[in-house]
Amino acid sequence: MNVDPKLHLGDSASDEKKSENPEKKVRRGPFSSLGRRIMAINLFSVVFLAGGILYLDQFRDGLIEARFQALTTNGRMIAGALGEAALQEVSLDGQVQYLTLDSLPIKRVLRRLSIITNTPALLFDREGVLIADSRRLISAGRNIVSEQLPPPEVKSPVRLFFEELYDGWEKLFPTKNDYPLFPTNPIPSAADFQEIGTAINGDNARMTRQTYKGELVLSVSVPVQGFKHILGGLLLTENGNSIDEAVRSAQVTTLIVFAVTLVITLLLSLFLARTIASPIHVLAEAADKVRRGIGRRMVIPDFSDRKDEIGDLSTSFRAMTSALYDRLDAIEAFAADVSHELKNPLTSLGTAVQAFERVKDEEIREKLRAVIVSDVNRLDRLITDISAASRLDAELSRAEGEPVDLIKLVEGVLDSYRTTQMFTPISFDFKRPDKAVKITGLPGRLGQVLRNLIDNAISFSPENGQVLIRLRNNDDTVEISIEDEGPGIPENKLDAIFSRFYTERPKAEGFGRHSGLGLSISRLIVEAHGGKITARNRLDDSGEIKGATFLIQLPK
Repeated sequence: MNVDPKLHLGDSASDEKKSENPEKKVRRGPFSSLGRRIMAINLFSVVFLAGGILYLDQFRDGLIEARFQALTTNGRMIAGALGEAALQEVSLDGQVQYLTLDSLPIKRVLRRLSIITNTPALLFDREGVLIADSRRLISAGRNIVSEQLPPPEVKSPVRLFFEELYDGWEKLFPTKNDYPLFPTNPIPSAADFQEIGTAINGDNARMTRQTYKGELVLSVSVPVQGFKHILGGLLLTENGNSIDEAVRSAQVTTLIVFAVTLVITLLLSLFLARTIASPIHVLAEAADKVRRGIGRRMVIPDFSDRKDEIGDLSTSFRAMTSALYDRLDAIEAFAADVSHELKNPLTSLGTAVQAFERVKDEEIREKLRAVIVSDVNRLDRLITDISAASRLDAELSRAEGEPVDLIKLVEGVLDSYRTTQMFTPISFDFKRPDKAVKITGLPGRLGQVLRNLIDNAISFSPENGQVLIRLRNNDDTVEISIEDEGPGIPENKLDAIFSRFYTERPKAEGFGRHSGLGLSISRLIVEAHGGKITARNRLDDSGEIKGATFLIQLPK
């Protein structure tokens, strides 16, 4: 346990000079630093996610791979049909004639399958010479292909806006030439398509190209076989506009989702920032007012209804400010009490000095000399006790607690009294528990409290009296009581005796021997340990006072 810190303002003037800086006016715009940080952190993840989604290479590659597989399947189907058509040239007597793909039936098959699959096809022989082009065959056949057009797509204004935004963004970047250009010869040959050479050698091949406008063109080559002989190569091509359109649609959709998420994130971040930053600004301004508000009390706003950390901060600020004002009031009262207590011996001393100069009677002068010495000694005691009391706060705030064995502590204090009071009729008794009682605190200061209370008990004890110390070990607290057999304490003074400079001593004791700070210092030390000290009278069965008891309660 660390001893509770106390405010020490003794060197506040010098510290203020050391740390004094020109005051700067705090400017708070619509977005505070904390608010900007919250929004930046929240937006980072959204922007990072959007950037990752907009970079749809895997999606694009997946679409291209799917189209290649479809083209390969169509190519194998058409090549198989062409190979079967070539076998029709075999004679009925079993003599195999020269197989060729350059025949009208084969061109008809190619034309028909190209229409069904809706895929342009080029057919090359084994020498790489173009035999047939499905586009020209379809045109020559004058077949009119009609398809029912889908109804026009009705797009929302939001999507149209983002599509225009995406197109504008795309225009800012030049077209990438990631693939070779698609040949534009009117009559293509195998030299224009390297994958045809692979097909003529008996393997499938694929190639990705692009036009000068940046449009994708996918091509797949498949060998055409008959009687396990390579008759030629078939090339299927497909425009990649559908792929680009699918990627574009996905990216536009991502932009829309990103925009909606961005707006929601901004609003939530702004709400969160205002929820956090605004009350902190209010608390900071209130703290500045407290610092500048000399001579008047400032109230810290109460946010305890929030039930969160800012509410806890507000409660702590209010408690701290209240403690600060209470401490300032205590310092002011302490200064007033010190001034009052010092005036009495100074007035007495001044009067005695003036009288000493005028009086010639040696007997009276001797009495005045004794008064002067007594007042000087009283001033010395007052200044010493006041200095010790003023340093106590600073010491308690800096000191670190340590384990304290209360049984050993009380035994050590009593041993010193038994030694110094061995020739006096006062006796001491200590009733303690069987087991060790330990707390965390400052053993020196706790010993000072015990000595103050035992000294007080001795001064009020009658001849042959007894001072009894009891130590009790409870579940959560430890209790130490000091009992005497004196006249007790007036009921209306049970709390006042702990006030500064309050003193009510036995008549036999000389005036001015005590400053009245002992019990006040004892209460300050006990409260710094988180405990409390009280006083009460001991009563017999008939209700008569038979002494006083001081009770100290300390937390474990």
